[in-house]
Amino acid sequence: MELRAYFDILRRRGWIIVLVAVLAMAGAGGVSLVQTKIYRATARISAVPARPDWGLGNSAKDLLRNFVNNLSTHDMANRVIAKAQLDMNSYDLLAKLTVSAEPDNFMIRVDAKDQDPEIAKKIVSTLANEFVDDRVTYYNQQDKNNRIEVKLVDSVIDAPLYQPKPLTNGLAGFALGAIIGALIVLALEWMAADVLATPESVERSLALPVLGAIPAEGHAVAVRRRA
Repeated sequence: MELRAYFDILRRRGWIIVLVAVLAMAGAGGVSLVQTKIYRATARISAVPARPDWGLGNSAKDLLRNFVNNLSTHDMANRVIAKAQLDMNSYDLLAKLTVSAEPDNFMIRVDAKDQDPEIAKKIVSTLANEFVDDRVTYYNQQDKNNRIEVKLVDSVIDAPLYQPKPLTNGLAGFALGAIIGALIVLALEWMAADVLATPESVERSLALPVLGAIPAEGHAVAVRRRA
């Protein structure tokens, strides 16, 4: 199909793509507005070797996985609940919690999501501080050259809105709607492919000149190809 033909299709049916895209964007944005607001707080814990040694550095990276597991236990969750005086059980807290390792940065990332931003901040700050206190107490008993220095990267912890995101969802809905609209247009063009609606299309398809046409008031005249 020539480029000109595509422009012709867009001229005739482009409104379908725009309409579907706008409807999808409005739908996605509307759903976002009625969703429950969830906030996410994040804390990062640094676990850096006491000296720049390749072997100690690799040991520290391997230990990060162990640290992640220790941070995600019911025992630790219960300690956090008691310390922060949270009205939940360990299962509830762990469901809100995500702990992951960042070996390249010698970091542990702790995320907590909750409808109340203050609760999310309490969870991550209390959990991080409890873990840091445990590790500091342990490594203070070790030789200084073999220690892993564990500390909270930043004491200031925020809890920005995590979801919903009406603008992001609206743009995603617009893009998806545009794709669906384009597919609808292609389907309509495919169904109309065997309809010869103009003298030019008749001449192009049959390679014969059109000598005349019978007008029909209020109706388009169409000639179908013979099978």
